[in-house]
Amino acid sequence: MADTVKTEAVIDKMLEKYPAKVARKRKKAIVVNDKDAQQEIQANVRTVPGIITQRGCTYAGCKGVVLGPTRDIVNLTHGPIGCGFYSWLTRRNQTSVQGQTPENQENFMTYCFSTDMQDSNIVFGGEKKLRQSIEEVYELFHPKAIGVFATCPVGLIGDDIHQVSKECTQKFGDCNVFAFSCEGYKGVSQSAGHHIANNQLFKHVIGTSDDYPEGKYKINLLGEYNIGGDAFVIEDILEKCGITLLSTMSGNSTYKGFASSHHADLNGIMCHRSINYVAEMMETKYGIPWIKVNFIGADASAKSLRKIAQYFGDKELIDRVEKVISEEMVAVEEARKEVLPKTEGKKAMLFVGGSRAHHYQELFKELGMKSMAAGYEFGHRGDYEGREVLPSIKVDADSRNIEELTVVKDEEKFKSRISEEQKTKLEKAGLKFRDYEGLMSDMESDTLVIDDLSHFEMEVLIKEYKPDVFCAGIKEKYAVQKMGVPLKQLHSYDYGGPYAGFEGAVNFYKDIARMTNSKIWDLIGAPWEKEKTLSASVVHDTKKPEKEEKESA
Repeated sequence: MADTVKTEAVIDKMLEKYPAKVARKRKKAIVVNDKDAQQEIQANVRTVPGIITQRGCTYAGCKGVVLGPTRDIVNLTHGPIGCGFYSWLTRRNQTSVQGQTPENQENFMTYCFSTDMQDSNIVFGGEKKLRQSIEEVYELFHPKAIGVFATCPVGLIGDDIHQVSKECTQKFGDCNVFAFSCEGYKGVSQSAGHHIANNQLFKHVIGTSDDYPEGKYKINLLGEYNIGGDAFVIEDILEKCGITLLSTMSGNSTYKGFASSHHADLNGIMCHRSINYVAEMMETKYGIPWIKVNFIGADASAKSLRKIAQYFGDKELIDRVEKVISEEMVAVEEARKEVLPKTEGKKAMLFVGGSRAHHYQELFKELGMKSMAAGYEFGHRGDYEGREVLPSIKVDADSRNIEELTVVKDEEKFKSRISEEQKTKLEKAGLKFRDYEGLMSDMESDTLVIDDLSHFEMEVLIKEYKPDVFCAGIKEKYAVQKMGVPLKQLHSYDYGGPYAGFEGAVNFYKDIARMTNSKIWDLIGAPWEKEKTLSASVVHDTKKPEKEEKESA
């Protein structure tokens, strides 16, 4: 961070416009990072009313994020059509049916399903209309499963979507209908929707099928949503290494993959916040350990592949992983060498949901760029400070809105994948289970960590630090670009990507080098706002000239 800019002074500027009570609350969510100290940040609390926030609602997190990328589940929004924005995907989630058998080629992601509740349904109830909509979907498409998602009015009028879904499942026989009480108001942010989605997938889908592909090294990848084709790249890398991917939750995913995912030998978590609930429950019920992985960044991808190979402990796999890494890094190093003179020393800021504000700092490090400020839209303290703080977090009223499942060991399906002796040995060798160190541990000291960044705070940061690139979402994009700073969307990648894996790293290098070196940003703003203009004033001299005075005398 530039020496000329005093971090505390910038924080004061961000807070000076707020009323005193609001300023005190917001200050708890802004931390000057110190890698040598244990710091606490305020997170997962409701946004102050009136502040323009980056957040979405619980419904958006459940339907739009977690279930949206699954191609063969019909996702039906129960609510007025105005609530159905996320009924149609908006995040550039991709899928592919190439190479699939005819029965696995269903793709409902291009459709938008809603019950379109009217005023009369709000007054007299919408269960009848929901039942009719489910039956119509079944008659038209005969899907393997139908997910029903409640929006705010449904929770307010009390429609029992779970009972309707249960009755339809019994009636159809060959279609699993299950519901999500994910009303938008139900939680602090879209994070609550992630939790609800995890719970219902675990209750109604995971563990219901024993039909799965055989493989020597079977894993699930959790918290990867295939934005711009990221999952395709990761799938290719794993296949080259000889690793069998049973299920991705939920990029390029299928109902069958979810249902048989309990047969994996390892879960790798990408986005910790959106999916850690499922990983915890699968370990308890089925005995599948989980580790944190990151396939954003070439160095991070190599590290994650080595962690997976280390877990299985097979020399054949270890050697194959090293061979794949060495082959893939050739193109990466060439691309990095080409763009480094254009990017080294530049500054970035990242305010994105999930773990992206953390993961993408890996790519900026590879470009020689410094991440000056970062934060999450819907992070919890564990995502910032690390999972060791979880036992100290008090459950508040908002968290109690979300059902906490009681999970026990399944005596029939539980299988110990690794002995305690092996686990201890791996941990001593550096492989951490059920661990996430959080964003703050990877950020440099004296950088800013801010939860739930507001629009005003964003403007102050940009004016004071003048970053070379700002990473956020579509709501912030055009406001930031009007300030003369390029914005890279990391929710949907604009029209770029994929950015995962080695191939993705090369794509990201080129895109960031192009964006940060474009001269168009110097043309933003009127000339008189950027250049000093000469100013003059006219002074009237009332004194007569000397010659005129003599003549008059």
